[in-house]
Amino acid sequence: MLRRLHHDQPASFAFTPANQAWAEAEMRKYPEGRQASAVIALLFRAQEQEGWVTKPMIEHVADMLDMPRIRVLEVATFYTMLHLHPVGSVAHVQVCGTLSCLLCGSEDLISVCKAKIAPEPRQLSADGRFSWEEVECLGACANAPMIQIGKDYYEDLTAERLEWLLDELAAGRQPLPGPQNGRYAAEPLGGLTTLKDYEAGRAPHNAAVTLAVERGDGMKRIDGTEVPLLTPWLTKGANHNPGAAAAAAPAAPAPAPRVEGEKLKPVRKPGPAPKKPAAAPAPAAAAGEGRKPEGIAAPRGGQADDLKEIEGIGPALERLCHEMGIFHFDQIAAWGPEEIAWMDGNLKGFRGRISRDKWVAQAKLIVDEGLEAFRIRAKTNDY
Repeated sequence: MLRRLHHDQPASFAFTPANQAWAEAEMRKYPEGRQASAVIALLFRAQEQEGWVTKPMIEHVADMLDMPRIRVLEVATFYTMLHLHPVGSVAHVQVCGTLSCLLCGSEDLISVCKAKIAPEPRQLSADGRFSWEEVECLGACANAPMIQIGKDYYEDLTAERLEWLLDELAAGRQPLPGPQNGRYAAEPLGGLTTLKDYEAGRAPHNAAVTLAVERGDGMKRIDGTEVPLLTPWLTKGANHNPGAAAAAAPAAPAPAPRVEGEKLKPVRKPGPAPKKPAAAPAPAAAAGEGRKPEGIAAPRGGQADDLKEIEGIGPALERLCHEMGIFHFDQIAAWGPEEIAWMDGNLKGFRGRISRDKWVAQAKLIVDEGLEAFRIRAKTNDY
């Protein structure tokens, strides 16, 4: 499916303060220089905030992660869970159209969406409150046909039940998610044939529905209030109290009494603790090693080369290079091992990037063959 950015784009994007704090915490989950690993998480968080993925949003996330913007655009256009079009302000209905749901009536559900929301998928309703699309398998095949709205699954649907669900949502009410035909979870439609004693003592709803009811956030977009829940690693460190955690930990269970005649198992004495493996050597020299490359006070002719053409150099790294007097491709192309070592040790938080992304080889190709030839070869990493 061809996926392109929507034709009507907002002027800018910014995370809410709480979501900004969440995004920065998410980035800290990864080693220095590997923050790009957080790209999907940040894009999805931004989508939860705004409803869909916009061009300014892609650029903002790229700049946060020091990634070329085209790389983030590639991610956004590849993953269909990221919406490149505006969605309904109340609900975006995702109808599963894969085999199990198709055989059980998903086409009827799509007909309801066309009649009550909009004739075409990814099209807003007349009031802008609803939208819909057909998606691939959502993994609830035993409860087909089903849809996803927000964070919740609505399963065992009929066309009539979906019409009722949409009317409830339009009236501002939150329908109970889960099976819609009275089934508890995914047991046989005719009822349990085993474990019948479990049926009498079970909770009113299955675990997924119970959690949805307790949180009450199925339709709610993530706004940052979930930070304590979704960033537990922030509790470690300065505010972490191991003593309190140990005091709160349950005592070890007492050993079970030995049955008469039972043979005692031999107790193995603990051997010496295994030695920790030696730390791997740093990928390049630390700050102060190597030889500082020759820089210039200002770009020649008042115009610097766009160093972001080199894969691995984003806006942040380009600024660092400028601060060190590096403005042109031919300067990078002239670096030898000593210059690479010095630059690597002085690129704050980005050690290893020069060698890993082959900056010198890319710069030499640009100098020797020009930008157009470089762009063609860069598509296949031919440098």
